[in-house]
Amino acid sequence: MESPPNLPNGYLIEGRREAYLRIGVPLYEASINCDWKAAKAILDVHPELVTCSITDNRETALHVASSSVNRSGKQVEKFVQNLVQIMEMKDLELQNKNYNTAFYLAAAAGNVELVKIMFEKNRYLARIQGSEGEMMPLEVAAMYGNNEVVKYLYEQSNDLSDENGWRYTGRGFLLQKCVEADIFGVALKIVKKYPELRSGSVLGILAQKPNAIYEKKSNIIKRSIKSVFAFICLRVEGYEDENEALQVLKLIWEDIARRSKWEIDRILGGLHHPVMQKQTLKKVVQDLQLQNLVYKHLDKLEAEIRLSNANNEQDPESTLTFKKPDQVHQLQRLISEFIVNMHVETQYMNKQDDSSESLRSLKLRNSISEHLIMMHDSTLSTLKGTSKYNQEPVLRNLILETITEFRGHASSITEETRMPYPMLILAIEMGNSKFVVELIRQYPDLIWNVDDNNHTIFHHAVKHRQEDIYNLLYEIGAMKDMIISHRDAKNNNMLHLVGKISEQKRLEDVSGVALQMQRELLWFQEVKNMIPPQYREEVNEDGLTPQELFTMEHKHLVTLGEKWMKDTASQCMVVATLIATIVFAAAFTIPGGYDQNNGIPIFHSKATFMVFVIADSVSLFSSSASIIMFLSILTSRYAERDFLKSLPNKLMVGLATLFLSIATMMITFSVSFFVLYRKGLLWTPILISAFAMIPVLLYIGLQSGLFFDVFRSTYRSRYLFKPQKHVLYYKTPMF
Repeated sequence: MESPPNLPNGYLIEGRREAYLRIGVPLYEASINCDWKAAKAILDVHPELVTCSITDNRETALHVASSSVNRSGKQVEKFVQNLVQIMEMKDLELQNKNYNTAFYLAAAAGNVELVKIMFEKNRYLARIQGSEGEMMPLEVAAMYGNNEVVKYLYEQSNDLSDENGWRYTGRGFLLQKCVEADIFGVALKIVKKYPELRSGSVLGILAQKPNAIYEKKSNIIKRSIKSVFAFICLRVEGYEDENEALQVLKLIWEDIARRSKWEIDRILGGLHHPVMQKQTLKKVVQDLQLQNLVYKHLDKLEAEIRLSNANNEQDPESTLTFKKPDQVHQLQRLISEFIVNMHVETQYMNKQDDSSESLRSLKLRNSISEHLIMMHDSTLSTLKGTSKYNQEPVLRNLILETITEFRGHASSITEETRMPYPMLILAIEMGNSKFVVELIRQYPDLIWNVDDNNHTIFHHAVKHRQEDIYNLLYEIGAMKDMIISHRDAKNNNMLHLVGKISEQKRLEDVSGVALQMQRELLWFQEVKNMIPPQYREEVNEDGLTPQELFTMEHKHLVTLGEKWMKDTASQCMVVATLIATIVFAAAFTIPGGYDQNNGIPIFHSKATFMVFVIADSVSLFSSSASIIMFLSILTSRYAERDFLKSLPNKLMVGLATLFLSIATMMITFSVSFFVLYRKGLLWTPILISAFAMIPVLLYIGLQSGLFFDVFRSTYRSRYLFKPQKHVLYYKTPMF
């Protein structure tokens, strides 16, 4: 039986209400506000209140102050420091109704200074469990992601030793919470100290952390040294260029990779993870339901056939048995009922849940359809090609043979072992390429693994538009030709998969709908070039080629891209037109005017005047070019392929010339003041020029993002695929 919590004295809460309102409430207010002056005034008169409950949850003043977040850190620290000084060691071990000490609450709140103050007073506090006696302070600190508290308490725990109250379950829970909270320094120490904790559950958490797992860039000196070692073909082991999360992953996976294939499949299959387990179980149940349906109808049909045969053998003339003319009709009726019932019930199951149907279920449905058609056709051919006297035994034997064949085929399909590896698929969806790479290095056969839809990890990379994982195809040589040839049960090849529109969260990684369409086209072109030519025109179950599927799926995106491009071009063209009008007028209203005798500008010999003329001309020409480019965008045909290069190039040139026209217009404006004002007033044009920079800087700050997005998407995207750096199998030794 669980022992009750070590509660504080409750006489103030349980006693007269007047006393609580007079003393307890002011002490609570002083504690929550960390007002030591007010609290000290009360405790000097009533020192026993330091160990008394001042809330219904049986919390002391130290409990209240430790969980306070309304005051500055220094104020809280001073209050707690003063309060702890007047308390005995055992007083710090008092718990509220939830078994939480003030130390536990400070750890949960993440206040490392309060934790240090109380721990220095009473080191046993780190062993007292809170949350109904289920969690250590270190565990709750990790659960709430309090990095500094976790580091401090771990250092004081003697590596989670048994002497400090730690057991296997607690260590495993702490490891998981540290990984979830990205406290990988402590997690690394735990997995090194306790290899038995290197489990699939931690691996599943790491699969969902693409931003945590990366390789650190070493400094230039270290890279130079490594280059020398690489040149002389020496290999240097170690984790010096790997962050702590990557080290944790490697240690766990290296341990798991040594286990049996069954154990690895179980871990990667996600049977330890609640969400993955639910998904896997759903497909298993689906397969079993369909298999049981087949067996139920086959058993029923076989029993009725054998029963009719037994009755005929016992008393062929009896009215309770089939008469010769009726026996064939009875068999036909049984076959018809079987075909109809099987078709209706399988279709009903299909409508209930078609979205997550496994490949085994789909194969079994196809097998059912094939055997039903075969049974129907065989029955008709038997009736036509057999004499009436022999129809009944021939038909009965044919049905029994078909039942046996049908049952065996259904059993062979459902016994196929295809492990979907949802953990790996989850990592691909999250874009955790480093995780996938590390797993493949230790377990190369993962590249051949297929899920229930006959998809490899590369098919999932295409489906979720994860280029870093897709690019691994270029590192496996000719084996990629066998992988990319896979088709699913609906006859979709890899090009069909990329023909389907990407999920919204991946599209949102690219700014602008037109650029999103461009990225989709880049993916389609890449996969099209990757797969063999004969696959490019294959049709799927719906009779669609990859190109037709791409056009159908991206029709709405093309429409939105056209609208976005036209809206952007229209707004920019208005600005360009206004600039062209202004600088055109400025060309004929030059500063200082013209000499009335010869028509030559008065300041034509000044260098600043020449700068004025050139800047004004450049502004006019660039704004005119910008207008033409944006007009070209507005009059484009907006075919699919136009989004690949034509439209983005026009937009980029238009934005660049618009920026040039704005910049030179401001130069023209500023220089005109240098032309007019002499040395004594030179500060005036300088000040005006400084302010003239504001519009240029605003344009750069507000519009440069779009320009560089277009540039990256159009020109740097050529490096999106076929990377020069190998990440899976190094050409040079690893260091």
